[in-house]
Amino acid sequence: MSEFERLVAIMARLRGPEGCPWDAQQTHTTLRQYMLEEVYEVLEALEEGDMDRLCGELGDLLLQIVFQAQLASEEQHFDIEDVCRKISDKLEYRHPHVFGTVQVKDAEEVLSNWEQLKNRETEHGERQSALDGVPRALPALQEAAELQKKAARVGFDWPEITGPLQKVREELDELLTASGQRDVEAEFGDLLFAIVNCARFMKVDPESALRAANARFARRFRRVEAEAQAQGRKLSDMVLAEMDELWEQAKAEERGDARG
Repeated sequence: MSEFERLVAIMARLRGPEGCPWDAQQTHTTLRQYMLEEVYEVLEALEEGDMDRLCGELGDLLLQIVFQAQLASEEQHFDIEDVCRKISDKLEYRHPHVFGTVQVKDAEEVLSNWEQLKNRETEHGERQSALDGVPRALPALQEAAELQKKAARVGFDWPEITGPLQKVREELDELLTASGQRDVEAEFGDLLFAIVNCARFMKVDPESALRAANARFARRFRRVEAEAQAQGRKLSDMVLAEMDELWEQAKAEERGDARG
């Protein structure tokens, strides 16, 4: 028995008559939150570059896939073999330059062919728009990036990054002159969308970039708190200039160029 087969067998037993009461109560819907949580745990391990943790987190994610397939098998919809078969068939079909006779010159042409083949697949139905196929459940930044990529693949794009950069400036000006909460919110959204477009041109994943910025902020803020505590003070008793001085110190220490 392979380790994958072992995992499938364990899942079947957990759902069986003498299995686990908690596992037996789960449904496709109740498991959704765990699937999402495991995806983010995988991303966190990737960002940290922790391969041992990544191995474990990928296992947790795989468990959710096997769990969903087990439920579907019990309902006689499909099983894990069908899941594996579908993705294997899809990979072979969408890589005719590897499994067929199609010739490609670079990765961009591979992506172009991928989209064309994807649009022909019956499981997706008749696509009405070049934007079809972007999951609605994606985080907003990632959704914006995917929408922009799809639009760009049919030629709706700037030829170079100066266009997106200028658009950011325009949207910032519009935000600064907006009046009323509804207009402010709309212009703020447009500014974020324009920034995501710049990220695409710079080959930066906006979701990962923002998560990294969040982590930097949290790390530095905790350093500020620790330094204030070391001085026998609370941040709430300090003026902004004092906190900003500690912030700059935390940044310098993190960069390894702190001044004694």
